[in-house]
Amino acid sequence: MKMPRSKKRSNRGGQQRAVQPFSDEDASIETLSHCSSFSDTASVAEEAGGEVSEDVALEDFQYKLKGFIDSTVDKSAKTRQSALDGLKTAMATKILYEFILERRMTITDSIERCLKKGKGEEQRAAASLSCLLCIQLGSGIESEEVFKALKPVFKNILSDGAANIQARQACATSLGVCSLVAEDDILDVYATMECFEGLFSRSYAKEDGSRATFGPQVTVLHTHALLAWALLLTICPASEVRNVLKKHLPRLATLLESDDVNMRIAAGETIALLFELARDLDAEFEHDDLELLCEKLNALATDCNKHRAKNDKRKQRSVFRDVLRAVEEGEFQTETIRFGTERMDIDSWVRKRTYDAFREFVGSGMNYHLQANEFIRDVFELGPPMMVDSTTLKAMKISRFERHLYNAAAFKARTKARSKVRDKRVDVGEF
Repeated sequence: MKMPRSKKRSNRGGQQRAVQPFSDEDASIETLSHCSSFSDTASVAEEAGGEVSEDVALEDFQYKLKGFIDSTVDKSAKTRQSALDGLKTAMATKILYEFILERRMTITDSIERCLKKGKGEEQRAAASLSCLLCIQLGSGIESEEVFKALKPVFKNILSDGAANIQARQACATSLGVCSLVAEDDILDVYATMECFEGLFSRSYAKEDGSRATFGPQVTVLHTHALLAWALLLTICPASEVRNVLKKHLPRLATLLESDDVNMRIAAGETIALLFELARDLDAEFEHDDLELLCEKLNALATDCNKHRAKNDKRKQRSVFRDVLRAVEEGEFQTETIRFGTERMDIDSWVRKRTYDAFREFVGSGMNYHLQANEFIRDVFELGPPMMVDSTTLKAMKISRFERHLYNAAAFKARTKARSKVRDKRVDVGEF
């Protein structure tokens, strides 16, 4: 059942006309979306003096967030932009599930309005905020509601050649991530992938070897579309992967000749991803033009073209050494991500594409989301947030702030587990 959209506005937040930008100082309230009383009993005496100040900080923080939400409908474009940026920073660096849950459709309405009526930077900020909103809500009916409202807007902007090019770039990326999080029908995923194909395939070389000429920003759009398409490819069933291999693998190699370094890198990483998926289906998979492809990859891995910038060549050579190794030997250069007391290995191209997509939006908050965001942890198969007892916490010698992070994560996991149990109970009515 579709939930009605909330039209309520916080009176208190509405009084805040001049929105202050979200500052680093606010980041110190990382886990204050949960009450500190959930700390273990051993730490109560130690923290008692700070509980009152934390309650005040929480109230002030929520007051500021409500002000941001209200200001997304302000007449001033500058104020709307500031409000969107404030919400983005908060969602990237904190777990705000409870706060956002009851305000999700109000925020969605604001995002939709900014996408439709805003320009350039405002549209980009709104598109990014939509991804963070879905990441906060995780996979489920709440994020599905948000995405169903915004997907037609994303696609309209993406297909409108007269729309702001940077807005189209942002919508391509956001449509991909939101589809990964919130799309509930694989056929709709295929339709979105076709939308992306319609963009980046224009950069393919034609049968006679010629290729269309595009401006730099259009090439960036095609690159964003290719990466979003590759992200959705990671969740496709075997039958679709086989179709993609036949249709796109030979033509993707033509993008390696692009003048844009980011397009070349995106094409290379997507080729490596396709080889990985193909070998998962058939360990003996062989590409018909493997020798020619490896020659192209090797040339890019050892590129010394004087006409290219040094930084571009350095970045390109590093990536294509890994791509060549993946194509020739089926190997991946594992990277270890450490967060808190845990660590995660990025040990495949599928994981790398997924990790890079999320990190693009949460930025420096990625490690915190890996620790405390149940959806992100589920995607990377990390299990529920770790519950660390007081003895272990003291042995780790971590700060009071980090202790709050663990307490908040544990409380949220417990609350959601109880909610699932309640949902399964049979309503027998009253007698």
